[in-house]
Amino acid sequence: MEGNVHSVSQPSKLSESNRTITETNRSSMRVYQAWKGSNRFFCGGRLIFGPDVRSMALTVCLILVPIILFVVFVTPKLATEFSHRFASLIMGITVTFTTYVIFLLLFTSGRDPGIVPRSAHPPEPDDDAGSSTYSSDWMGSQHNSSSLPPTKDVLVNGIIVKVKYCHTCMLYRPPRCSHCSICNNCVDRFDHHCPWVGQCIGKRNYRFFFMFVSSTTMLCLFVFSFCWVNLKKTMNAYECHLWKAVMRSPVSGILIIYTFIAAWFVGGLTAFHMYLICTNQTTYENFRYRYDKKANPYNHGCARNIVEIFFSSIPKSKNNFRAIIKQNSTVFSSLSLGQVSTPAKTSVDLETGRKRQGVVEEELEDILSEIGSVRNLERCGTQPMHSSFGDRKVNWEPNYDMQTLSTEFGMDYGYPNREKVQEYH
Repeated sequence: MEGNVHSVSQPSKLSESNRTITETNRSSMRVYQAWKGSNRFFCGGRLIFGPDVRSMALTVCLILVPIILFVVFVTPKLATEFSHRFASLIMGITVTFTTYVIFLLLFTSGRDPGIVPRSAHPPEPDDDAGSSTYSSDWMGSQHNSSSLPPTKDVLVNGIIVKVKYCHTCMLYRPPRCSHCSICNNCVDRFDHHCPWVGQCIGKRNYRFFFMFVSSTTMLCLFVFSFCWVNLKKTMNAYECHLWKAVMRSPVSGILIIYTFIAAWFVGGLTAFHMYLICTNQTTYENFRYRYDKKANPYNHGCARNIVEIFFSSIPKSKNNFRAIIKQNSTVFSSLSLGQVSTPAKTSVDLETGRKRQGVVEEELEDILSEIGSVRNLERCGTQPMHSSFGDRKVNWEPNYDMQTLSTEFGMDYGYPNREKVQEYH
Protein backbone atom coordinates (compact mmCIF):
# COMPACT_ATOMS: atom_id res chain seq x y z
CA MET A 1 0.00 0.00 0.00
CA GLU A 2 2.90 2.31 0.75
CA GLY A 3 4.43 1.85 -2.66
CA ASN A 4 1.39 2.59 -4.74
CA VAL A 5 -1.60 4.48 -3.44
CA HIS A 6 -3.56 3.85 -6.65
CA SER A 7 -3.48 0.11 -6.05
CA VAL A 8 -5.98 0.33 -3.20
CA SER A 9 -9.15 -1.42 -4.26
CA GLN A 10 -12.45 0.28 -3.52
CA PRO A 11 -14.62 -1.54 -1.02
CA SER A 12 -17.68 -3.14 -2.44
CA LYS A 13 -19.93 -1.30 0.00
CA LEU A 14 -18.98 1.86 1.87
CA SER A 15 -20.56 2.76 5.16
CA GLU A 16 -22.89 5.71 5.27
CA SER A 17 -20.24 7.95 6.80
CA ASN A 18 -17.71 6.97 4.16
CA ARG A 19 -19.86 7.89 1.17
CA THR A 20 -17.72 10.91 0.68
CA ILE A 21 -16.61 11.21 -2.90
CA THR A 22 -18.83 10.83 -5.94
CA GLU A 23 -17.16 10.76 -9.32
CA THR A 24 -19.34 12.37 -12.01
CA ASN A 25 -17.66 11.66 -15.32
CA ARG A 26 -20.80 11.77 -17.39
CA SER A 27 -21.03 13.81 -20.56
CA SER A 28 -21.54 17.55 -20.17
CA MET A 29 -25.09 18.83 -19.92
CA ARG A 30 -26.55 22.25 -20.47
CA VAL A 31 -28.44 24.23 -17.84
CA TYR A 32 -31.85 23.80 -19.47
CA GLN A 33 -31.38 20.01 -19.47
CA ALA A 34 -31.00 19.99 -15.67
CA TRP A 35 -33.53 22.75 -14.97
CA LYS A 36 -35.41 22.30 -11.70
CA GLY A 37 -38.46 24.29 -12.73
CA SER A 38 -41.44 22.98 -14.67
CA ASN A 39 -40.60 24.85 -17.85
CA ARG A 40 -40.45 23.38 -21.34
CA PHE A 41 -37.48 24.25 -23.54
CA PHE A 42 -37.20 24.24 -27.33
CA CYS A 43 -34.50 24.99 -29.90
CA GLY A 44 -31.70 23.88 -27.60
CA GLY A 45 -32.72 26.08 -24.69
CA ARG A 46 -33.24 29.23 -26.77
CA LEU A 47 -36.99 29.22 -26.15
CA ILE A 48 -38.48 28.71 -22.68
CA PHE A 49 -42.18 28.06 -22.16
CA GLY A 50 -44.37 27.16 -19.24
CA PRO A 51 -45.53 23.62 -18.55
CA ASP A 52 -48.90 24.43 -20.14
CA VAL A 53 -47.37 25.46 -23.47
CA ARG A 54 -49.96 23.36 -25.31
CA SER A 55 -52.61 25.91 -24.41
CA MET A 56 -50.77 28.38 -26.64
CA ALA A 57 -51.74 26.21 -29.63
CA LEU A 58 -55.39 26.78 -28.71
CA THR A 59 -54.77 30.53 -28.56
CA VAL A 60 -53.17 30.46 -32.01
CA CYS A 61 -56.16 28.58 -33.41
CA LEU A 62 -58.59 31.05 -31.85
CA ILE A 63 -56.75 33.81 -33.72
CA LEU A 64 -56.00 32.17 -37.06
CA VAL A 65 -59.28 30.35 -37.73
CA PRO A 66 -61.52 33.47 -37.79
CA ILE A 67 -58.89 35.40 -39.76
CA ILE A 68 -58.75 32.66 -42.40
CA LEU A 69 -62.54 32.69 -42.63
CA PHE A 70 -62.51 36.46 -42.98
CA VAL A 71 -59.89 36.42 -45.75
CA VAL A 72 -61.45 33.53 -47.68
CA PHE A 73 -65.17 34.38 -47.47
CA VAL A 74 -65.62 38.05 -46.53
CA THR A 75 -62.79 39.80 -48.36
CA PRO A 76 -63.84 38.57 -51.87
CA LYS A 77 -67.33 40.00 -51.34
CA LEU A 78 -65.80 43.32 -50.30
CA ALA A 79 -63.93 43.26 -53.62
CA THR A 80 -67.24 43.12 -55.52
CA GLU A 81 -68.76 45.91 -53.45
CA PHE A 82 -65.64 48.09 -53.49
CA SER A 83 -62.68 48.26 -55.81
CA HIS A 84 -60.27 45.34 -56.00
CA ARG A 85 -57.47 47.62 -54.81
CA PHE A 86 -59.40 48.46 -51.66
CA ALA A 87 -60.17 44.80 -51.00
CA SER A 88 -56.50 43.88 -51.51
CA LEU A 89 -55.54 46.59 -49.02
CA ILE A 90 -57.93 45.17 -46.45
CA MET A 91 -56.54 41.67 -46.99
CA GLY A 92 -52.95 42.91 -46.69
CA ILE A 93 -53.67 44.79 -43.47
CA THR A 94 -55.42 41.75 -42.02
CA VAL A 95 -52.59 39.34 -42.80
CA THR A 96 -49.90 41.77 -41.60
CA PHE A 97 -51.73 42.59 -38.39
CA THR A 98 -52.36 38.91 -37.67
CA THR A 99 -48.68 38.07 -38.20
CA TYR A 100 -47.75 40.87 -35.82
CA VAL A 101 -50.10 39.50 -33.15
CA ILE A 102 -48.70 35.97 -33.51
CA PHE A 103 -45.14 37.27 -33.11
CA LEU A 104 -46.15 39.18 -29.97
CA LEU A 105 -47.62 35.95 -28.63
CA LEU A 106 -44.33 34.14 -29.25
CA PHE A 107 -42.30 36.96 -27.67
CA THR A 108 -44.52 36.78 -24.61
CA SER A 109 -44.59 33.03 -24.25
CA GLY A 110 -41.14 31.96 -25.45
CA ARG A 111 -38.82 34.15 -23.37
CA ASP A 112 -37.59 34.24 -19.79
CA PRO A 113 -40.22 36.25 -17.89
CA GLY A 114 -37.69 37.29 -15.26
CA ILE A 115 -36.86 34.08 -13.39
CA VAL A 116 -34.73 34.65 -10.30
CA PRO A 117 -31.96 32.00 -10.16
CA ARG A 118 -32.23 29.56 -7.30
CA SER A 119 -29.65 29.55 -4.55
CA ALA A 120 -27.52 26.45 -4.04
CA HIS A 121 -27.85 26.71 -0.26
CA PRO A 122 -29.96 28.69 2.21
CA PRO A 123 -28.66 32.14 3.16
CA GLU A 124 -27.03 32.78 6.50
CA PRO A 125 -29.29 34.45 9.08
CA ASP A 126 -27.05 37.53 9.16
CA ASP A 127 -26.83 38.01 5.37
CA ASP A 128 -27.76 41.50 4.12
CA ALA A 129 -27.92 42.75 7.67
CA GLY A 130 -26.97 46.22 6.57
CA SER A 131 -29.74 46.63 3.99
CA SER A 132 -32.63 44.80 5.64
CA THR A 133 -33.95 43.75 9.03
CA TYR A 134 -35.89 40.77 10.20
CA SER A 135 -39.58 41.08 10.86
CA SER A 136 -40.35 42.25 14.39
CA ASP A 137 -42.97 39.51 14.75
CA TRP A 138 -40.38 36.84 14.14
CA MET A 139 -37.80 38.50 16.38
CA GLY A 140 -40.26 38.41 19.24
CA SER A 141 -41.05 34.72 18.86
CA GLN A 142 -37.81 33.15 17.66
CA HIS A 143 -34.62 32.67 19.61
CA ASN A 144 -32.77 30.16 17.47
CA SER A 145 -30.23 32.00 15.35
CA SER A 146 -29.87 29.07 12.95
CA SER A 147 -33.49 29.31 11.74
CA LEU A 148 -34.43 31.77 9.03
CA PRO A 149 -37.27 34.26 9.50
CA PRO A 150 -40.19 33.92 7.09
CA THR A 151 -40.04 37.62 6.17
CA LYS A 152 -37.59 40.51 6.16
CA ASP A 153 -38.21 44.23 6.01
CA VAL A 154 -36.59 46.19 3.18
CA LEU A 155 -36.82 49.88 2.41
CA VAL A 156 -38.26 50.79 -1.02
CA ASN A 157 -38.51 54.50 -1.84
CA GLY A 158 -38.77 55.35 1.84
CA ILE A 159 -41.50 52.77 2.55
CA ILE A 160 -40.91 49.50 4.43
CA VAL A 161 -41.83 46.46 2.36
CA LYS A 162 -41.82 42.86 3.60
CA VAL A 163 -40.07 40.28 1.45
CA LYS A 164 -40.70 36.58 1.97
CA TYR A 165 -38.31 33.67 2.12
CA CYS A 166 -38.85 31.04 -0.57
CA HIS A 167 -38.11 27.55 0.72
CA THR A 168 -38.09 26.11 -2.81
CA CYS A 169 -35.56 28.54 -4.26
CA MET A 170 -33.76 29.02 -0.89
CA LEU A 171 -33.61 32.81 -1.11
CA TYR A 172 -35.36 35.92 0.04
CA ARG A 173 -37.46 37.08 -2.86
CA PRO A 174 -36.69 40.56 -4.19
CA PRO A 175 -39.47 43.13 -3.85
CA ARG A 176 -42.39 42.44 -6.23
CA CYS A 177 -41.13 38.89 -6.78
CA SER A 178 -43.35 35.89 -6.23
CA HIS A 179 -43.07 32.14 -6.69
CA CYS A 180 -45.24 30.69 -9.44
CA SER A 181 -46.64 27.34 -8.35
CA ILE A 182 -47.25 26.30 -11.97
CA CYS A 183 -43.77 27.01 -13.35
CA ASN A 184 -42.09 26.38 -9.96
CA ASN A 185 -39.91 29.48 -10.27
CA CYS A 186 -39.55 32.80 -8.50
CA VAL A 187 -40.35 35.51 -11.05
CA ASP A 188 -39.28 39.14 -10.73
CA ARG A 189 -42.20 41.61 -10.82
CA PHE A 190 -44.59 38.69 -11.04
CA ASP A 191 -47.93 39.72 -12.55
CA HIS A 192 -49.74 36.43 -13.08
CA HIS A 193 -49.47 33.11 -14.88
CA CYS A 194 -51.45 33.36 -18.09
CA PRO A 195 -52.85 30.02 -19.33
CA TRP A 196 -53.65 31.54 -22.74
CA VAL A 197 -49.97 32.14 -23.49
CA GLY A 198 -48.68 29.25 -21.35
CA GLN A 199 -46.14 31.37 -19.49
CA CYS A 200 -45.64 33.53 -16.44
CA ILE A 201 -45.99 37.26 -16.99
CA GLY A 202 -43.16 39.11 -15.30
CA LYS A 203 -40.65 41.88 -15.66
CA ARG A 204 -39.13 40.76 -18.97
CA ASN A 205 -42.31 39.96 -20.94
CA TYR A 206 -45.05 42.15 -19.45
CA ARG A 207 -44.57 44.76 -22.17
CA PHE A 208 -45.09 42.18 -24.91
CA PHE A 209 -48.09 40.72 -23.07
CA PHE A 210 -49.85 44.08 -22.98
CA MET A 211 -49.01 44.71 -26.64
CA PHE A 212 -50.39 41.27 -27.51
CA VAL A 213 -53.66 41.82 -25.65
CA SER A 214 -54.20 45.34 -26.99
CA SER A 215 -53.29 44.33 -30.56
CA THR A 216 -55.67 41.37 -30.40
CA THR A 217 -58.40 43.78 -29.31
CA MET A 218 -57.77 46.01 -32.31
CA LEU A 219 -57.70 43.00 -34.64
CA CYS A 220 -61.09 41.87 -33.31
CA LEU A 221 -62.54 45.34 -33.82
CA PHE A 222 -61.09 45.47 -37.34
CA VAL A 223 -62.73 42.19 -38.39
CA PHE A 224 -65.93 43.10 -36.56
CA SER A 225 -66.19 46.42 -38.43
CA PHE A 226 -65.67 45.09 -41.94
CA CYS A 227 -68.04 42.19 -41.38
CA TRP A 228 -70.69 44.78 -40.56
CA VAL A 229 -69.70 46.74 -43.69
CA ASN A 230 -70.15 43.58 -45.73
CA LEU A 231 -73.63 42.97 -44.29
CA LYS A 232 -74.61 46.60 -44.83
CA LYS A 233 -73.53 46.49 -48.47
CA THR A 234 -75.42 43.21 -48.92
CA MET A 235 -78.58 44.76 -47.48
CA ASN A 236 -78.29 47.73 -49.85
CA ALA A 237 -77.48 45.61 -52.89
CA TYR A 238 -80.39 43.19 -52.43
CA GLU A 239 -82.73 45.58 -50.60
CA CYS A 240 -83.28 43.10 -47.82
CA HIS A 241 -83.34 43.01 -44.07
CA LEU A 242 -80.45 42.08 -41.78
CA TRP A 243 -81.54 38.47 -41.39
CA LYS A 244 -81.57 37.85 -45.15
CA ALA A 245 -78.20 39.57 -45.45
CA VAL A 246 -76.83 37.17 -42.82
CA MET A 247 -78.26 34.24 -44.78
CA ARG A 248 -76.44 35.45 -47.90
CA SER A 249 -73.18 35.90 -45.91
CA PRO A 250 -73.37 33.56 -42.89
CA VAL A 251 -69.61 33.80 -42.19
CA SER A 252 -69.97 37.54 -41.61
CA GLY A 253 -72.70 36.91 -39.05
CA ILE A 254 -70.65 34.26 -37.25
CA LEU A 255 -67.57 36.48 -37.16
CA ILE A 256 -69.57 39.42 -35.83
CA ILE A 257 -70.75 37.34 -32.86
CA TYR A 258 -67.30 35.80 -32.31
CA THR A 259 -65.32 39.04 -32.49
CA PHE A 260 -67.89 40.84 -30.31
CA ILE A 261 -67.38 38.31 -27.48
CA ALA A 262 -63.60 38.21 -27.96
CA ALA A 263 -63.35 42.02 -28.03
CA TRP A 264 -65.13 42.24 -24.68
CA PHE A 265 -62.72 39.70 -23.19
CA VAL A 266 -59.38 41.01 -24.49
CA GLY A 267 -60.64 44.58 -24.44
CA GLY A 268 -61.47 44.24 -20.75
CA LEU A 269 -57.97 42.89 -20.12
CA THR A 270 -56.48 45.81 -22.05
CA ALA A 271 -58.40 48.35 -19.99
CA PHE A 272 -57.54 46.64 -16.70
CA HIS A 273 -53.83 46.42 -17.48
CA MET A 274 -53.82 50.01 -18.68
CA TYR A 275 -55.05 50.96 -15.24
CA LEU A 276 -52.34 48.81 -13.64
CA ILE A 277 -49.68 50.45 -15.80
CA CYS A 278 -50.82 53.97 -14.90
CA THR A 279 -50.73 53.14 -11.19
CA ASN A 280 -47.62 50.89 -11.41
CA GLN A 281 -49.26 47.80 -9.97
CA THR A 282 -49.24 44.15 -10.91
CA THR A 283 -52.25 41.88 -11.06
CA TYR A 284 -50.87 39.94 -8.09
CA GLU A 285 -50.45 43.11 -6.03
CA ASN A 286 -53.85 44.47 -7.00
CA PHE A 287 -55.74 41.37 -5.90
CA ARG A 288 -53.59 40.48 -2.89
CA TYR A 289 -52.38 43.68 -1.29
CA ARG A 290 -54.68 46.48 -2.46
CA TYR A 291 -52.79 49.78 -2.25
CA ASP A 292 -56.03 51.69 -1.68
CA LYS A 293 -55.41 52.19 2.03
CA LYS A 294 -51.66 52.63 1.94
CA ALA A 295 -49.11 54.26 -0.29
CA ASN A 296 -47.77 52.35 -3.27
CA PRO A 297 -43.96 52.57 -3.07
CA TYR A 298 -43.61 51.90 -6.81
CA ASN A 299 -46.01 54.57 -8.08
CA HIS A 300 -44.07 57.47 -9.67
CA GLY A 301 -46.99 59.16 -11.40
CA CYS A 302 -48.90 58.16 -14.53
CA ALA A 303 -46.38 59.54 -17.05
CA ARG A 304 -43.30 58.01 -15.41
CA ASN A 305 -45.10 54.71 -14.91
CA ILE A 306 -45.93 54.49 -18.63
CA VAL A 307 -42.33 55.35 -19.54
CA GLU A 308 -41.07 52.66 -17.18
CA ILE A 309 -43.19 49.95 -18.82
CA PHE A 310 -42.91 50.86 -22.51
CA PHE A 311 -39.71 52.85 -22.96
CA SER A 312 -37.25 51.52 -20.38
CA SER A 313 -34.69 48.92 -21.39
CA ILE A 314 -35.63 45.31 -20.73
CA PRO A 315 -33.12 43.78 -18.28
CA LYS A 316 -31.05 40.86 -19.45
CA SER A 317 -31.98 37.40 -18.30
CA LYS A 318 -30.29 36.26 -15.10
CA ASN A 319 -30.12 32.72 -16.47
CA ASN A 320 -27.90 31.31 -19.19
CA PHE A 321 -29.94 28.28 -20.17
CA ARG A 322 -27.43 27.16 -22.79
CA ALA A 323 -24.44 27.24 -20.47
CA ILE A 324 -22.61 23.94 -20.14
CA ILE A 325 -22.51 22.28 -16.73
CA LYS A 326 -19.13 20.62 -16.29
CA GLN A 327 -19.67 17.31 -14.56
CA ASN A 328 -16.19 15.84 -14.78
CA SER A 329 -15.22 17.09 -11.34
CA THR A 330 -15.31 15.41 -7.95
CA VAL A 331 -18.30 16.38 -5.85
CA PHE A 332 -17.76 16.28 -2.10
CA SER A 333 -20.93 15.34 -0.33
CA SER A 334 -19.50 14.63 3.09
CA LEU A 335 -15.97 13.74 4.11
CA SER A 336 -15.43 11.39 7.06
CA LEU A 337 -12.21 11.22 9.00
CA GLY A 338 -12.78 8.40 11.43
CA GLN A 339 -15.93 9.55 13.20
CA VAL A 340 -15.64 13.19 12.15
CA SER A 341 -17.48 14.33 9.02
CA THR A 342 -17.11 17.62 7.18
CA PRO A 343 -20.07 19.06 5.26
CA ALA A 344 -19.66 19.74 1.59
CA LYS A 345 -19.13 23.30 0.41
CA THR A 346 -18.82 22.75 -3.30
CA SER A 347 -21.97 22.89 -5.39
CA VAL A 348 -23.20 23.65 -8.87
CA ASP A 349 -25.71 26.42 -9.46
CA LEU A 350 -27.79 24.83 -12.24
CA GLU A 351 -29.90 27.94 -12.85
CA THR A 352 -27.01 30.28 -13.64
CA GLY A 353 -24.68 27.68 -15.15
CA ARG A 354 -21.88 28.83 -12.91
CA LYS A 355 -19.97 26.58 -10.56
CA ARG A 356 -19.82 27.89 -7.05
CA GLN A 357 -16.29 27.34 -5.77
CA GLY A 358 -16.38 26.02 -2.20
CA VAL A 359 -13.80 26.57 0.45
CA VAL A 360 -11.73 23.45 -0.17
CA GLU A 361 -8.50 24.69 1.35
CA GLU A 362 -10.05 25.16 4.78
CA GLU A 363 -11.50 21.66 4.66
CA LEU A 364 -8.20 20.11 3.65
CA GLU A 365 -6.17 21.76 6.40
CA ASP A 366 -7.78 19.66 9.14
CA ILE A 367 -7.45 16.50 7.08
CA LEU A 368 -3.80 17.09 6.19
CA SER A 369 -2.97 17.91 9.80
CA GLU A 370 -4.27 14.49 10.84
CA ILE A 371 -2.28 12.83 8.05
CA GLY A 372 0.79 14.70 9.23
CA SER A 373 0.19 13.45 12.76
CA VAL A 374 0.30 9.87 11.53
CA ARG A 375 3.64 10.53 9.78
CA ASN A 376 5.12 12.14 12.92
CA LEU A 377 4.14 9.17 15.04
CA GLU A 378 5.83 6.84 12.60
CA ARG A 379 9.05 8.83 12.93
CA CYS A 380 9.21 9.24 16.73
CA GLY A 381 7.32 6.17 17.93
CA THR A 382 7.45 7.33 21.59
CA GLN A 383 4.48 9.57 22.27
CA PRO A 384 0.95 8.24 22.72
CA MET A 385 -1.81 9.13 20.32
CA HIS A 386 -3.90 12.17 21.26
CA SER A 387 -6.96 13.44 19.47
CA SER A 388 -7.88 17.09 19.05
CA PHE A 389 -11.53 16.11 18.93
CA GLY A 390 -11.98 15.60 22.68
CA ASP A 391 -12.23 12.33 24.51
CA ARG A 392 -13.89 10.48 21.66
CA LYS A 393 -12.03 7.53 20.20
CA VAL A 394 -10.98 8.35 16.69
CA ASN A 395 -9.92 5.88 14.05
CA TRP A 396 -6.53 7.14 12.91
CA GLU A 397 -6.06 4.48 10.29
CA PRO A 398 -5.83 6.06 6.82
CA ASN A 399 -8.87 4.87 4.95
CA TYR A 400 -9.71 4.63 1.33
CA ASP A 401 -11.31 8.08 1.26
CA MET A 402 -8.19 9.85 2.56
CA GLN A 403 -6.00 8.11 0.03
CA THR A 404 -8.39 8.89 -2.80
CA LEU A 405 -8.54 12.51 -1.69
CA SER A 406 -4.78 12.88 -1.74
CA THR A 407 -4.64 11.30 -5.18
CA GLU A 408 -7.37 13.67 -6.46
CA PHE A 409 -5.36 16.75 -5.46
CA GLY A 410 -2.03 15.35 -6.59
CA MET A 411 -0.51 14.95 -3.11
CA ASP A 412 1.64 12.01 -2.00
CA TYR A 413 2.11 12.00 1.75
CA GLY A 414 3.50 8.51 2.00
CA TYR A 415 0.86 6.68 3.96
CA PRO A 416 2.38 4.30 6.51
CA ASN A 417 1.71 0.64 6.36
CA ARG A 418 -1.32 -0.63 8.22
CA GLU A 419 0.93 -2.77 10.43
CA LYS A 420 3.08 0.21 11.49
CA VAL A 421 0.11 2.24 12.55
CA GLN A 422 -1.35 -0.56 14.61
CA GLU A 423 1.87 -0.84 16.61
CA TYR A 424 1.02 2.39 18.44
CA HIS A 425 -2.51 1.37 19.51
